[in-house]
Amino acid sequence: MKKNTLGSLIWLRIARFTHQSNLLSNDFLKQFEITTAQFDVLNQVSTYQPITQSHLATKVTVSEGGISRMLTRLEQDGYIQRKQEWKTKWKTLTSKGENKMNEVFEHQLFFQTSIVNESLTEEEQRTLYKLMTKLQKHTESKMEN
Repeated sequence: MKKNTLGSLIWLRIARFTHQSNLLSNDFLKQFEITTAQFDVLNQVSTYQPITQSHLATKVTVSEGGISRMLTRLEQDGYIQRKQEWKTKWKTLTSKGENKMNEVFEHQLFFQTSIVNESLTEEEQRTLYKLMTKLQKHTESKMEN
C-alpha cells in the first residue's frame, strides 16, 4: 500500500468535507427549491452584479462548461437576466432572484454556520480560516501563472 503525504491527506479531507457539506446543503436547500450550486451562483451575482459570465466562472464552484447551462436555467427560471453589450454578457439578478436570495440567504448562512459551530471552537475556527485563506491565496496565485 502506498503511503500518503500529510499534504495529500489534508487535500482529501478538504475534498471530502466539501462534498459532504454540499450534499447536506442540497438536502437543506430542497425546501427552497434551489441547489447549492444555484445558491452559489445567485449569491455571487448578487454580490458582484453586474458581472460577466467569465468573471462569474472564476468565483463559483460550477465548472466552466456547467456555468453556461446553469445560467441558462437560472434565466429560464426568472432569477437572472443577461444584458449584452457588444461581446460582453452581463448578469444581474431579477426581482425574483433578489427575492429568492432574501428568502434563502439567512437560512443557508445559519445552516452552514451551525455545522462549523457544532464541531469547532471559535479559536479553532479562526485558525482554520487563516490557514484556508493562506491555501486559497496560494492556489489562486498558481492559477494566474
